[in-house]
Amino acid sequence: MGGPMDLLLRNATLPDGRTGIDLAVDAGRIAEVGPRLAARGAVEIDAAGRLVTPPFVDAHFHLDATLSHGQPRINRSGTLLEGIALWGELKPLLTHEAVVSRALAYADWAVARGILAIRAHVDVCDDRLLGVEALLEVRRRVAPYLDLQLVAFPQDGFYRSASAERNLLRALDLGVDVVGGIPHFERTMDEGARSVRALCEIAAKRGLRVDLHCDETDDPLSRHIETLALETRRLGLGGRVAGSHLTSMHSMDNYYVSKLLPLVAEAGVAAIANPLINIVIQGRHDTYPKRRGLTRVPEMLAAGIPVAFGQDCTLDPWYSLGSGDMLDVAHMGLHVAQMTSPEAMHQAFLAVTEAPARILGLEGYGLARGCHADFVLLDAASPSEAIRLRAPRLAVVRRGRVVSRGAPLACQLDLPGRPASVDFRLPPRA
Repeated sequence: MGGPMDLLLRNATLPDGRTGIDLAVDAGRIAEVGPRLAARGAVEIDAAGRLVTPPFVDAHFHLDATLSHGQPRINRSGTLLEGIALWGELKPLLTHEAVVSRALAYADWAVARGILAIRAHVDVCDDRLLGVEALLEVRRRVAPYLDLQLVAFPQDGFYRSASAERNLLRALDLGVDVVGGIPHFERTMDEGARSVRALCEIAAKRGLRVDLHCDETDDPLSRHIETLALETRRLGLGGRVAGSHLTSMHSMDNYYVSKLLPLVAEAGVAAIANPLINIVIQGRHDTYPKRRGLTRVPEMLAAGIPVAFGQDCTLDPWYSLGSGDMLDVAHMGLHVAQMTSPEAMHQAFLAVTEAPARILGLEGYGLARGCHADFVLLDAASPSEAIRLRAPRLAVVRRGRVVSRGAPLACQLDLPGRPASVDFRLPPRA
């Protein structure tokens, strides 16, 4: 190596178990990785044997609704349908400024928690496309410190909402990245299947990725994932398609699932589960025994299907908790899916780091030479300990620059145009 590196991180433990590793950073990229590097850094951080991981990635979130809890009222039943109805009441009251302000505030939380990439579904069923335009502005403003991928999401149904198809195409024309949908919310199973076909054809024509809210229901007969796999294969979209939630699979007949999983794997469709929300929203119509609702994560992993975990909601019409912590998501996913072997716990950690990065198609992600210098220093010795403790993020590095340092509830930030600190404790509502 030539002169001093921009940043040198010493004596780190990596997620794959390697210890005593140094990372040298130059011009925003990882220049070298190895034990006891003979290099100097303009900035040096001693990891002291702690875990250094690639950044957390949230593969499924609703940024247009975040931090709006209690407006205009609270979801008393806790159901998905009341949440959708409540969101319908809130949409006419939204302003561009309020959506931008809340989304930027959540982005601060995310970075402080070590999330440096988010896929956010934005509702296109408001003819104003207010949320779309607000989040396009947010995407531009957070670009120096957060990769934000937007999904055109017809919350009220691609066919069920009269203007959804036109608005979805308008959103894509404005620069939204991914085609979304919600087939199980259409009026009939047939309309749901037709929406999957139409949405996949739009994505194929435009060269875009697909991420559908698919079968977010306890109904075992909601089988739109089958259609999604078929259309992915027919249109050659393998590796560019994800089915989010897939909670109906929790209730499906085992024989049918034994046929379904190989079809999903063969098609190259990924799965995105949302443990916090799935365990809260699903099974609401059950007495006892009460279904967990989370999709079949271990079985999908065993079948070779990529699986990521998403946060989905934080303080919004569907979920009154959350703080942007992907370790909390992994912790819930691990418990609900009974992923308690050492190997399974490691897979839960990958479900909030490497797996969603691949699903989003993030370029330069990882801790290898040549990757973007994006990583997180955790106060833990291993991925499983990080999940167990929901370990504090001691430092978050973006493109070789430390953008957050801090304690669990209050972090010091260094983000362009944003406050110098973030506190996850919200003031009580009036």
